[in-house]
Amino acid sequence: MMQHSVSRRGFLGRSSASMAALGATALSAGRVLGANERISIGLIGVGDRCSAHLSEIARLSKTMNVEITAVCDVWKVNLGRAASRVKTAFGREPRQFTRFGELIALQDVDAVVIATPDYAHTPIMIAAMKEKKDVYVEKPMSLEIGEANEALDLARANQCVVQVGTQYRSDGGYIAAAKVVASGVLGQITRATASGNFYQPRWNRKYNDCKAEDVDWEAFLFNRPKRPFDPSLLRRWHFYREMTNGLSGLWMSHYVDALHLLTGAKYPASAVSLGGIYVWKDGREHTDTFHTIMDYPEGFLFDWGMSLTNGAGNFFRLHATQGTFEISTGHAEPNSLTLSPEGGASDSKIQTQKIQREPSVSHMGNWIECMRSRQRPNADIEFGHQHAVATIMSATALETGKRQKWDPQKRQMYAG
Repeated sequence: MMQHSVSRRGFLGRSSASMAALGATALSAGRVLGANERISIGLIGVGDRCSAHLSEIARLSKTMNVEITAVCDVWKVNLGRAASRVKTAFGREPRQFTRFGELIALQDVDAVVIATPDYAHTPIMIAAMKEKKDVYVEKPMSLEIGEANEALDLARANQCVVQVGTQYRSDGGYIAAAKVVASGVLGQITRATASGNFYQPRWNRKYNDCKAEDVDWEAFLFNRPKRPFDPSLLRRWHFYREMTNGLSGLWMSHYVDALHLLTGAKYPASAVSLGGIYVWKDGREHTDTFHTIMDYPEGFLFDWGMSLTNGAGNFFRLHATQGTFEISTGHAEPNSLTLSPEGGASDSKIQTQKIQREPSVSHMGNWIECMRSRQRPNADIEFGHQHAVATIMSATALETGKRQKWDPQKRQMYAG
């Protein structure tokens, strides 16, 4: 990808609107955007996932005074479709790019939403934060420990508002569940178990509509080895080790982040993993069946598995000395929230009950609100760093066949 020389933009203007009710930590005591100043957002990677973000920003546009003014995608089909939707929603056509650096260089763009393939998340985020732009970045936040460390440090140094796309941190079910856990009613949590399964060859997309003349192939390869145009790599990037770290980053990122929210845990001490391609031998390099176990210094194990070869057995539970807290009977969404004495001590005081959900908030709206207040959002980069470390440890344990450990002081992963 070509190098760009971009000048820094100034800090966002500030109003004195009080955001203490958010319960977040202030990034700075400086200026923030005033209530009458419109926030200008650029979208980078405008495929399927970003479609939902576009819709949410459009929904919030009038109440939160925000506008999408630029879009970027290497595939001109996606780019044109997104530009058309933005024009319909906001009344004017956005600027269009196939190179993210050109969008980031725009001085009137305050923030970017990054929904590219996983390998580009952190490098683009770092480039944006070097220009002091605020960032919404999809999960997994990073595939490499070094880049995750750099991004966290840069966000703090430049006082950027970074929201990671682990949206369950804005879900009222998880907010309520975290309060229950914090009350201590469960006693000591010793294990958390979760499983998310499907029977389908996920990400096995058709690519016969993807033509070389419609793709900025050099921009797509970015920091990956050069090679001839390959539409499968573009449309089925989830299959390949160069592009993502498999089920760990693609799916466990949500579960492990929710676990951290529920328990207050930060980083696993160690991780071991197994998996294989047992059914879908369709060119994918990542497992269709995966299992990892992580040991947390807080004193519990997290056992997570995923299969694309049988859709049964979905759940998410916390097991403790006084009982069990069933968060979900589906995938990661908190559809159960059932607290019971099941499996706990014989004298447990827990009575089986459904926990009432707290109100949910818009994850995108929380980010936009924090851009004005300079508060840290619900899924701040600190939490993104934590889930990134966990998913990288699990993926590396699978790839190497060796247990991976985490040194929180040195912020390094090592085999042992």
